[in-house]
Amino acid sequence: MGKKTSIGGQAVIEGVMMRGPKKIAIAVRRPDGEIEVDVKDSLPLTKRSKILSVPIIRGSASLIDSLGTGMKSLTYSASFFEEEESESKFDKFLKEKLGDKAENVIMGFSVALSFIIAIAIFVGIPTYSASLIDKITQNSILKNLFEGLVRLVIFVIYIYLISKLKDIQRVFEYHGAEHKSIFCYEAGEELTPENAKKYKRLHPRCGTNFLLIVMFISILFFSFLGWPGVLMRIISRIVFLPVVAGLSYELIKWLGKSESGLAKILAYPGLMLQNLTTREPDEKQLEVAIAALKAVLPEGEDDNW
Repeated sequence: MGKKTSIGGQAVIEGVMMRGPKKIAIAVRRPDGEIEVDVKDSLPLTKRSKILSVPIIRGSASLIDSLGTGMKSLTYSASFFEEEESESKFDKFLKEKLGDKAENVIMGFSVALSFIIAIAIFVGIPTYSASLIDKITQNSILKNLFEGLVRLVIFVIYIYLISKLKDIQRVFEYHGAEHKSIFCYEAGEELTPENAKKYKRLHPRCGTNFLLIVMFISILFFSFLGWPGVLMRIISRIVFLPVVAGLSYELIKWLGKSESGLAKILAYPGLMLQNLTTREPDEKQLEVAIAALKAVLPEGEDDNW
């Protein structure tokens, strides 16, 4: 590798979102075959405040920032493929009552609902399941390990099932295109589909790695909190989520920069999981990813971490 970059992004519907030091770009392949690129000036939350740039705290800030940006990017990409008749009565009602604010309300509702479902599946079920082994052991460390194992199994099964959906497979192909284009840029090669396609699609700074690291760190972190009642365990998992996310963020940043043997070992499980969350892209998909990447490249300055 010629250099390392903090530029990253995510796959969206028929496109890729890239975030650079000062800009966000979403490139989408429209139904007519043309590439639409939307570029906006945007500083990350961690660059807007000294407090939010403090290690650990910046991890939670980045997570919130990424969730909001990701939802907006998905909504933007979906707008190219929506049909007027597919708009629900509820959506029409909100637009009539709230006007331009309707989209933000719908997005906020979607994020809240997704958060509740995620907490139920990845916190509630594993925590309750672990309480069922009380008759076998009272060791809090073993219980936390079992809880973490159940959460990990649920996560992998979830990823595996959605990877079988045809529409999701298209998104995962763009996910692979995102990684390949970034690798091509880091290698110092000209950004072309021909150059990018020869690079690997598994990247250590991927969000898949981040989620897996969150799971592993949560097992270690919560092992020190004992084993209170089910309700208190669920509450503690929610309350301390920002701390776990912050620690995971620092680790994923280090994995993205380090070439050490330890870094490669720690990144390996997440890289293997990316075999499910990425697919080999074609040259047209690489062209879209490269268009988004070029739009956010810093001009005449280093892309520092």
